[in-house]
Amino acid sequence: MPDITFALFFGNRGFFPGELIADARKELTEAVEKAGYHSIMMEETETRYGAVETIEEGEKFARFLAGNRGKYQGIILCLPNFGDENGACVALKDAGVPILVQAYPDEVGKMDFAHRRDALCGKIAMCNVLRQCGIKYTLLKPFTVHPSSDEFQAQIETFAGVCRIVNGLKRYNLGAIGARTTAFKTVRVDEIGLQRSGVNIETFDLGEIFRRMRDVSSDRIEEKMAAYLKITHFDFPIEKLHNIARLGAVVDDLILEYHLNGIALRCWNEFQLEFGIAPCMVLGELNERGIAASCEVDITNTLMMQALALAGNMPSMLLDINNNYRDNPDKCILFHCGPIPISLMEGKGTTVEHKMFVKSYGEGSGIGVNQGKLRKGKITFGSMKTEDGKICAYLGCGELTKEPIEPEFFGTGSVLYSKGLDGILDYIGKNGYRHHMAVAPEHICDAAEEALANYLEYDVKRF
Repeated sequence: MPDITFALFFGNRGFFPGELIADARKELTEAVEKAGYHSIMMEETETRYGAVETIEEGEKFARFLAGNRGKYQGIILCLPNFGDENGACVALKDAGVPILVQAYPDEVGKMDFAHRRDALCGKIAMCNVLRQCGIKYTLLKPFTVHPSSDEFQAQIETFAGVCRIVNGLKRYNLGAIGARTTAFKTVRVDEIGLQRSGVNIETFDLGEIFRRMRDVSSDRIEEKMAAYLKITHFDFPIEKLHNIARLGAVVDDLILEYHLNGIALRCWNEFQLEFGIAPCMVLGELNERGIAASCEVDITNTLMMQALALAGNMPSMLLDINNNYRDNPDKCILFHCGPIPISLMEGKGTTVEHKMFVKSYGEGSGIGVNQGKLRKGKITFGSMKTEDGKICAYLGCGELTKEPIEPEFFGTGSVLYSKGLDGILDYIGKNGYRHHMAVAPEHICDAAEEALANYLEYDVKRF
């Protein structure tokens, strides 16, 4: 996952004491470092106290940003006091990255003129003028927060997720490997609408994939086999693992050659008829590496997988919204065959044959499902589609529970609990979303919603 560096901006208004700025420079730098990220800031000698008040000082900060373009992925606009909006608008008009507005709280016993900050009022004024100037910014709760607090540590984590998503998706290169399966009109997409939002699609015919698979060297096969044996117990003829490794090597090559950030793969029925494999294991290993990889050529949910992975700085997965769970309207079973990243499973999986392919094409036709148990706990889920030229999405939070699924249940599944799930399912049905759901650990809706809706301007529904 990408590293994050924040450019630090300090607002000022002249009649406030200069030591407030000096303390803020130290405290904010320490807070960012404590959270595990990096920071850069303009030299203290460049302006009065190293802060920005006047238009001239704003121009200096703008030049500082321009000179460091590409070195920072977000800006923290720090208000130790009220802060002047004029210099800020000049400084940040061409920032091109997310901006977190942070304001210091006033303290009991320090409300005299020598110590009072008025940063709460200043934050409202700052946001008003940033909005007037068309500069996008982020607000997180609480509205005023001290950089040394635990609350601000949580804000940094959320904002880092926002920055990872925005920087990761505003120019995203996705490989569609194979045509959409004829039976799955549900995953149709608008490539032009995606392109206008910065998502480029490169398409690859399976005939080219199969040609490349036959040409993979024995060294590459051995290398990929070793990688797969770290995540699965394999007890089938070794030729099957050779074929899975061939596919993995070819996909790796395409990622390098075309600078792909993610892939969506046509997973049936050609791989079964031609090579006797299911590609699930290949997809799971890619997801573990942070390269979003979906089955059934679900292009838009590859994008959602990547967004959630970037929000939480950990792998994500794509699951089917598959079965009701008994008579509980707040629960359902999420399932997929076996494209799960190993860190989201409870230990190594076991390679099994895909039962649906066995039923359709016979024994030995679908080996490559890495079956296991999903990790339990808090999750964020979501899905994307294109409609009328726009990218649309929904987001929600829930939990993968420890409740049992019948042992005969095929694949890797778990029970999802989310309050109001029946209403969410109704929304999914009424608004034409897929039967797929991207899932990532922890509750990271705040970062995902802020990045997708505010900065990337997707149409987002939050549950």
